[in-house]
Amino acid sequence: MLERMREDLGMRRDDVAGALGFSHEKLWRVERGRTSLPNPTDLKNLLGHYGVEEPEVVDSLLVIHRESLQEGWWVPYSAHLPKGMREYVGMETDAETIAAWQPSLVFGLLQTEAYARELLLSAKGVDETTTEFIDANVEVRLARKALITKDEPRALWVIMGEDSLRSTIGSLEVMADQFEEIKRLAALDTVTVQILPAASTGYRASQNFALLDMGEPLGKIVQADQPGGQASITDKKPDVGRYTRRFEALRASALAPNETPKFIDEIHRDLKRKLTA
Repeated sequence: MLERMREDLGMRRDDVAGALGFSHEKLWRVERGRTSLPNPTDLKNLLGHYGVEEPEVVDSLLVIHRESLQEGWWVPYSAHLPKGMREYVGMETDAETIAAWQPSLVFGLLQTEAYARELLLSAKGVDETTTEFIDANVEVRLARKALITKDEPRALWVIMGEDSLRSTIGSLEVMADQFEEIKRLAALDTVTVQILPAASTGYRASQNFALLDMGEPLGKIVQADQPGGQASITDKKPDVGRYTRRFEALRASALAPNETPKFIDEIHRDLKRKLTA
């Protein structure tokens, strides 16, 4: 948000840093979320330089700043998280709502422990990961899942492609438990799950992504997976707008939420027939 404020005013990072007695490197790291401003006065001065004086906006940013100085629960796992994932997990933790599209795998917050582990094990030889890496990432995934099941849960809306259910991860038993878990979570008042059938002729995006609504004054951000397992994160309005339109188009193409349990049961029966034939 600080970067957006500066760019909207047409100010160069060097000029702002010089005016406030910062180094260019320090302001760059602050804007990228790599470091914080330990002294709240520095943040107030920066906001004042940008002409931000509304008490509600200033107070909200000071709260965000204060909380950013606390160590997140995921920090002990940082060494095992893919590039970009550390930032995403922190933002996901603070998001008010989450909307996501996953075309080929069960969305992370809906995964069972067995599914998550088998998924990581299947890539162990290819990605040359360790058992420690797998254990850490399974633990992180299960901890993230608490966001939608604990008191005051986040609102989650997930759209998944039919392939995400038909791809057998681990075994039929693992998938059976995973199907039941999706139905259980989809029954929660704050969780909505839609399936986009393979036969649908409506819009579908090839790239999975998640839209996080951080509330005011931060607004929405979008995370999209990139080749190599890295994640890109942006709050730029053109990107957020484009992915928001994609999500709305996917939602219109997918089955209604109340059809999800029946569709999952049909896929489960079909998988059992094929795997036991």
